[in-house]
Amino acid sequence: MPEFTAITPDALARLVAQRASELSGFAVIAVDGADAADPVSLARAVIELLRATGRPAEVVSLHDFVRPASVRLEFDREDEYTYRTGWFDYSALNREVLKPLRDSGRWLPALWNEQADRSARARIRTALPGTILLVAGPMLLGRGLDFDLTIGLRMSEAALRRRTEERFTIAAVLEQQQLEDPDLLVAWDHPDRPAIAAVDQK
Repeated sequence: MPEFTAITPDALARLVAQRASELSGFAVIAVDGADAADPVSLARAVIELLRATGRPAEVVSLHDFVRPASVRLEFDREDEYTYRTGWFDYSALNREVLKPLRDSGRWLPALWNEQADRSARARIRTALPGTILLVAGPMLLGRGLDFDLTIGLRMSEAALRRRTEERFTIAAVLEQQQLEDPDLLVAWDHPDRPAIAAVDQK
């Protein structure tokens, strides 16, 4: 079990931005965390810091790459295994975002509108040179996706139970976390008082 050191949310965002700025060319960073951890908010804080230094950066939410309701809810609306394996389209994320960004500098910001349950109808974007994409969402790691830097926002079962509305997702998140090994591991039970353990110094 790694030792954790207290860090402020602002200092964490600065640390991620500093690590991101060291990456050359097009780069993709995972901010992995349960919905209760709100990983998109941290990703947005990081891109604002990067943009302030002149480095182009964008956020991609995993919730814009869900599968259609007819697929993800086909067997059970509240099944933890379905949530872990069939809810999000990780293959599409790789096909439409990670690979084309690196191959051609083009990427799709969204595939599916989760609320309307229809195509997001988003247009493919051409990235500025050196663009960093931060992909934020649950259970991103352990999927064979090629990220240049990974941040794991980890909440205990007790914290997840306090902060999660869709309780059936908790077991899936906890199970997937056992398969993950982020570069920066962050204890996130109290988002206003996080703690960090660096597990890999790339």
